[in-house]
Parts: sequence; structure tokens; C-alpha cells
Amino acid sequence: MRVLGIVCPKLKRLTPIDKAKALSLQLTKLKRCHSNNKMIYLASLSPRRCELLEQINVKYQQVAVNVDETPQAQEEPQDYVIRLALAKARAGQMFTTYPVLGADTAIVCHGQIFGKPSDKDDAKQMLKQLSGRSHQVMTAVALVTTIERVRLNISQVYFRQLTESEIEDYIATGEPFDKAGSYAIQGQGSIFIKRIEGSYSGIMGLPLYETAMLLAEIGLSI
Repeated sequence: MRVLGIVCPKLKRLTPIDKAKALSLQLTKLKRCHSNNKMIYLASLSPRRCELLEQINVKYQQVAVNVDETPQAQEEPQDYVIRLALAKARAGQMFTTYPVLGADTAIVCHGQIFGKPSDKDDAKQMLKQLSGRSHQVMTAVALVTTIERVRLNISQVYFRQLTESEIEDYIATGEPFDKAGSYAIQGQGSIFIKRIEGSYSGIMGLPLYETAMLLAEIGLSI
């Protein structure tokens, strides 16, 4: 006899009442197994996104994905981060049948998209443009199962005026080189920020409100 993929060879030797009890026990175990299956895959190697998922007690495994992050011609910033978040989650699904979470963050200053700096000079130019101005941080988070879901978070960040020496000293720490916009709000770059309007976790790279909403839609409550 086969019940939901479970083979029960010993059931033939049981009485009808014992068979019913055995089947009920197996179904209970199967349901418990499914209810405990709350792990997701994170299509990112970012330690910051890992910290944020751990903050809300989400069980996850990381998977490395390789996605071309070159903006398309005339692509709007919000369309850019949504496209990349979905692309990362789709790429991660090639390795698992679990739900896959992907995210992408971009700094947007006067309509220009700032990704990760290519070198020291690139980081310097970005920080000079951010100095004394406000900019947007756009983070899209996507969850891919049998269907695709995506949320977008947009925050406003206000920088104080930076001196040349401050920029040079900050770049020398090495912190800007793997960060969109060449700074980290959770690191030493925080001293440049006068105030924010929006989501601190979104600026870090994974907006937890939007992430929790996506996970709730697939029955994974926080």
C-alpha cells in the first residue's frame, strides 16, 4: 500500500483498526515534516543579508549566483533593481526546489545609478557626488517558488558635506569596495549620514518588512 509516497509493506498483516491507526500516525508525521519545512535559499553571499535574515530567525542556506548587473539602455532605477533581484532568485532556483530569495540594492543620485565601485577612483567620485546631498536607496527583494513575487523598498538618505581627507581616509579602510554607492550605513560610513527616511534594513540591503510579507505569502510566518 502507498500513502502520499509512503510505502507501508507491513499494513497487510494488520487488522483494519490497526491499519487505520498506522495510516493516521504516518499522515501526522508527514504533516509535521511539511510544517517544519521552513527553510529558504538565499541567492547572495552578502554577510549583511545573512545577518538580517538571522535577525528575524529565518532558516536559510546560501547559494552563489552569477548575474550580469549591467544596466540596460534607458532602464529606470526601480526596474533595474527589480530585474536583478528576480534574476538572482531565478538563478538560485537552478540548485534547489526550496523557495529562493534574491535581492538587489542600488544608490540613485539625481537619476544616476550607483553600483559597487570598480576601483578607488570610482569610489572617490561616487562619494564626492553624494557629499552634501540626498539620494535614494532602492532595494528590490524577490521570492521565487512555482510563482514569482517581488517587493520594492525606496529610502531617502541625507549626507553631510564630506572633506577630501574624509573621503580618502574612508576609502583607505576598504569598506566602500563591495558596497553600492561606496558606503555602508552599518559601518564607518554611518558617520556621513545626517538622517534617513525609510527602512534601515532596506538601506543595508534587505528590507525586512517586505521580506516578511513575501515569506508570509508562502506560509512562512516570522
